Formats: sequence, structure tokens, C-alpha cells
Amino acid sequence: MSLERFSKKLSVPQQNEPKKKGSVLVITSQVVRGSVGGRVSVFALERFGYPVWFLPTILLPWHPGRGAGTRITAAPQSFAHIADEIANSGWLGEIDAVITGYMGSAEQTQELAHVVRAVKQVNPKALYLCDPVIGDRGGLYVPQDVATSIRENLLPLADVTTPNRFELAWLSGMATDSEQGAIAAARGLGVERTIVSSALAMRRNCIGNLFVGADGCFAIEHAEVNNPPHGTGDLLASLFVARLLEGASDESALKKATASTFELLARSVKMEAQELLYSEHQDVLLKPFALVNERRIIEAPVRA
Repeated sequence: MSLERFSKKLSVPQQNEPKKKGSVLVITSQVVRGSVGGRVSVFALERFGYPVWFLPTILLPWHPGRGAGTRITAAPQSFAHIADEIANSGWLGEIDAVITGYMGSAEQTQELAHVVRAVKQVNPKALYLCDPVIGDRGGLYVPQDVATSIRENLLPLADVTTPNRFELAWLSGMATDSEQGAIAAARGLGVERTIVSSALAMRRNCIGNLFVGADGCFAIEHAEVNNPPHGTGDLLASLFVARLLEGASDESALKKATASTFELLARSVKMEAQELLYSEHQDVLLKPFALVNERRIIEAPVRA
């Protein structure tokens, strides 16, 4: 078949041809080596067939937990220019979801709030997930002004947020050392849907993802994996968005995202890998086989 005939054949709509998927804008860190931040998020979303726009907030050689390395953050004026160009792009209508993660500076959050508003103005149905990457049990690992700026500029715009228990406590100013306490803290954020990662589980030696939304609360739990590689939060957020964009319910999306994340984590640890082996085991992103437990939660009434 000649190239001309082949090109004409491609231009003719095929019966049962899948609908073109919208794009996802990912705004987070970029590492040269490793499976954290934008590297794992972009891979997971593209594995589902979603075109990805990727704006790095900072460039690192590897995760800081792997050793010291140079940090390159764009000058505020330069970052503001590129954020403004994205916000005024003629292609902005392609975007069906925005995910923000690690921030390189407090100034970036203000510019990104402008981008999120611009996306939602063009596409009011666009989903915004804010992953407030600010710290863990050891405390804040970003400057306090960055954490404060995320709370003030990005969280109020979010449809979904995915803090871990420490981040939830810091952002809400409330204790999260019990399940009901975590639920109350999540409600205090004022975000429609909150997923608390590394949440307390019902069974011993287990861990879960706690969902707090308008229609109630539930937990997706699995066995705890010791010494896990970094990047599970980035992966979970991206898989949850991918499933939602496919039309899944919150419960189904989180259950499948949790199962995929747990299975990939377990496989990586079994291989004694220090990084998530997402390229080697990418099949589990789409079709996880790991068993996870779902548990509905009765929310304690608010005391007057």
C-alpha cells in the first residue's frame, strides 16, 4: 500500500474507534534517576493512554533520601512566565485534570493557582488533585513558607487532596493519631475529597488509604511493607486520577489504585530494589492482582 493510500485510510474514522483522551497537567519535581515525582506520575498516566503536560518545579539528580545532590529551581520570574504561557495557551482545553505535587518555592504556588483557575475556566469539569508534599513523620522537609503557601493558595482550589497523616495534621492543625481524628482533620481542610495515605488500619501489620468525601468515608487496606521505596504517593495520586478519568467511582478508583501501588511496591521490595520497578512491572498499573480490603466507616457525630 502506498504512503498516500495509507494516510487516507488513517484519516477516515474507524468504527468503534476509542474516543481521544484528554490530557493531564502534572506539576511536581523532576529527578534524573529514580522513581519519584514526575517520573513515576508521567509514566503511569501515559501507560493509561493519557497525554501528559509536565511542568517540573525543581530538578534533582535523585531523591534526597538517596544522598546529597544539586537542586535547580527556576528563577521566580522565569517560572511565572512559563506558568502564564500555559495559562494562556490555546491548547488549554485539552486538559481534563491537573496534579500538583512537590513545590520548589512558595512563589510557585501562587503562579500555579493561576494556572489551575485558567484550566477550570476553560474546562469547568477539569479535576484538580493537590498532593501536598511537605513532610512526613520526621517533620517538614520543605521550608515552612512553602507548606503555608500550599495550604493558602492551592488547597482551596482542590477537588481532591492526598496528604499523609503528618501532612494532614500540619495542614489542619488537628491531631490525626486516631481514625476519627483523621476524618475530622480531613473535614477541616474544606476539600471535597481527601485521601489520607499511610492511614491507620483495622488489622495489625496493615496500612491503608482513608477516603473522606461528601458521601461518607471508607478505607482501603493492605499488608504493610517494610522499608518501602519512595514514590508511592506520587503513583497513588496519578493512578487515582487515571481511574477517575476512565469513569470509575471514587471507591473503585481508590481500590484499584491502592491495589496497583501495593502490588508494585511488594514486587519491588521482593526484588530488593531501592526504587519502584514500574517499567519492569507496568502490567500491574492497569491490571492489579493484589488483594486489598475495603472497609466502610461510620463517622462520629460532631459535638456541639
